Amino acid sequence: MEEEVVGKIYDRRLTRRLLRYLWPYRRYVFISLILLAINAALQIAGPLLMKMAIDRYLVAPDRRVQTPFDSWLAADPWTGLAQISLVYLIVVLGALLLEFGQTYLMQRTGQYAMFDLRRELMTHLQRLDVQYFDRNPVGRLVTRVTTDVDVLNELFSSGIVTILGDLLVITFVILAMFKLSIGLTLIMLAVMPFVILITALFRRSVSLSYRRTRIAIAKINAYLQEHVNGITVLQLFNREKKSSEEFRGINREHMDAFKDSITAYGWFYPIVEWLSMLALAAMLAWGGVQIVAGTLTVGVLIAFFQYGMRFFRPIQDLSEKYNILQSAMAASERIFKLLDTQPHITSPPNALAAAPASARIEFDHVWFAYKDNDWVLQDVSFTIEEGETIAVVGHTGAGKTTLTNLLLRFYDVQQGSIRIGGVDVRDYDLTTLRKRFGIVLQDPYLFTGTIADNIRLGTAEISQAVIEQATGEVNLRDYVDGLPERYETPVRERGAGFSTGQKQLMSFARALAHNPQFLVLDEATSSVDTETEIRVREALGRLVEGRTSIVIAHRLSTIQRADRIFVMHKGRLRETGTHQQLLGMRGIYWKLYQLQYKDQEIGTRKPDLSPAPNR
Repeated sequence: MEEEVVGKIYDRRLTRRLLRYLWPYRRYVFISLILLAINAALQIAGPLLMKMAIDRYLVAPDRRVQTPFDSWLAADPWTGLAQISLVYLIVVLGALLLEFGQTYLMQRTGQYAMFDLRRELMTHLQRLDVQYFDRNPVGRLVTRVTTDVDVLNELFSSGIVTILGDLLVITFVILAMFKLSIGLTLIMLAVMPFVILITALFRRSVSLSYRRTRIAIAKINAYLQEHVNGITVLQLFNREKKSSEEFRGINREHMDAFKDSITAYGWFYPIVEWLSMLALAAMLAWGGVQIVAGTLTVGVLIAFFQYGMRFFRPIQDLSEKYNILQSAMAASERIFKLLDTQPHITSPPNALAAAPASARIEFDHVWFAYKDNDWVLQDVSFTIEEGETIAVVGHTGAGKTTLTNLLLRFYDVQQGSIRIGGVDVRDYDLTTLRKRFGIVLQDPYLFTGTIADNIRLGTAEISQAVIEQATGEVNLRDYVDGLPERYETPVRERGAGFSTGQKQLMSFARALAHNPQFLVLDEATSSVDTETEIRVREALGRLVEGRTSIVIAHRLSTIQRADRIFVMHKGRLRETGTHQQLLGMRGIYWKLYQLQYKDQEIGTRKPDLSPAPNR
């Protein structure tokens, strides 16, 4: 729905915020405005020089008029015309250089301002809470940083300053015309009510078309992102034809909206051109009568024809700039709405920057819900001692991953508290808190770059030797050494070209290379094959050594050696103990174990899935 915002033609509050991005480059803007004002003044010089040449040298001797510049001009027509032509050439070249300088400065300034704005947006996005990204599609956020910023760049580089230039040209032209002939000026201005009416209709038509185009572009972006990311499923289920038909409909909406815009431009410019020709025709008729009567010179009438062209062209440009302004106001409103969104999870004013000596983790009567009172965790309490390896198991939706999300303050608890080393996690500096953790997720994520870049992940302190040692400890080094470029092997988007197991092992190496105090493995082996799982299981022993570790798993084979196992069920901690202790309890864990190993241990008998008694 945000894409439907059309925006005002002018919003003082938004404009003031936009100008803040131009302020660091105000010197360039000031120089550009000076060049623009001089160029606008030069626009009236050409017709005046033409008038001077005609009235002094090109009409009959008895109709020649005196000019203030007669003392500078030669009496000989050829010499005088050469002088005027030379001045005209200088004016044209000066206008060319001034326009180039002004355009270059504003384009450059616009790029600098947009660079700053994009950088601010990217920095702000990285500060927002995880829950913000749960509610907002990625495609919309990408549009804020790309398309909307491009619209503002058009405003800065060719909008604001050009509008001032058009207004200056119109003002100078009107003043020059009134100076030459009030009657001809009034004839020229007589068509202005019709021009204003046509322009208003044009703006309304184009605004509606622009709104439909924006919505269609948003739909196209969202559809493409979803279907390109899911291309494997699309091809697997032979959905290509159906997808193409759906995209054709969305694409047609964009084409129809754009065609309406083309139609509006198609009739607007010819009508304005026709009105300008009508005004020039009226001037020709009235001016001709005045020339015959001797009250008007031929040079003045010719100058008015040139001024007429200079008068209507900026009006047409202003109508185009109206759309730029409106688009920019709508884009800036969406951008500033994003920038004004403040993260709910931040470091407190007096945040603890240094980690305490103790690494004990405590969950103290924790209650948490992602929405309202739909509790995901209910009165969860436990303690993890320093150096312990804790496994968390349970059915899907039992709240396993939520435990780690709360521990790292991706979300905050509604009731209770979580403490590390006796200090509530809400009292830590966020960077200090999260720096102590190494996380390996179920879906390994690799960035574009190299293998070394993905393991180092921007931490310059991690040397090549550390990277090689980490890959060796997670059983990945043999594979990397077999690649032609070894650790400099390029990694494409999302790790395309590597198997899921290889990407997962890189994630393990990344966590190990950063040498975290705490290690979190969230379903880290659920999507790998048996051979890779064996390699991962071997690496796990080295990973958890000397660290407090939390292993979330569905595969019970990976957590049997854990110091303790926590069994979550419907948001509550139902069972705690070692593997053998939990099996002896014959509760929820026993049933999970029975379900996974039924073929080996209970033959073909269907396991008992009835609710376990409370113990």
